[in-house]
Amino acid sequence: MNNQNNSKQSVKSIIIKTAVIFVVAYIVSLLIWLLIKGYYGMTITTIASYLVSLLKGLDITEIVRNKDIISVGFITNKYGLTQVIKTTIDIPISNYTFNAPLTFAIMAAFYPFIKSKWLYLEALIILVVVHFLFVFTLEGQKLTAVMAAQGIENPGSVTIIFWEFLWGFVDNMVVRFEPFLIGAYLFLLRNKVSVKKVKPEKSVPRQAPKKKKPKKKR
Repeated sequence: MNNQNNSKQSVKSIIIKTAVIFVVAYIVSLLIWLLIKGYYGMTITTIASYLVSLLKGLDITEIVRNKDIISVGFITNKYGLTQVIKTTIDIPISNYTFNAPLTFAIMAAFYPFIKSKWLYLEALIILVVVHFLFVFTLEGQKLTAVMAAQGIENPGSVTIIFWEFLWGFVDNMVVRFEPFLIGAYLFLLRNKVSVKKVKPEKSVPRQAPKKKKPKKKR
């Protein structure tokens, strides 16, 4: 009976400890995130926009942030075209970062159970990749539709459907379930241990036993 009571109390204390860590981490991460969200969004949008411009053969005219909206201007960089595209795409930062504080809180709640802290670096990389894919696919889908309508690009129905599906999948599935995806990742790999390189011990050559000198007879 005592063992059962002790086990119940230990489980209860673990649950309370995890809940407290989660709540505190959520409040702290939310306050910090409100301060750095704009800079983070500008970094992700700038990288994704330049990659999209290279893919589509466009130039970027401006990247401007107005509170929560980042406006990216694109223009064709090829001269002699009958149609010149000049368009601006508005990207709301909150549309793909609204789950970030919740994700950080879940990551913090797993801290007592994670054996390898390097796992958090992997989780952060996944988070950044998800946000990057949102901006990249959003701009790719919108630019493909505009360029196809203007006759500058003839991507075909398959390419248009691909961009629409990719952006819709990232927006409706990946971004919205981001905290649970990272939580599941940490849960499944919580017992992962970082491998440390062990230096091989230097082998010391064995010395041959010294021969005893025969005693002289008197």
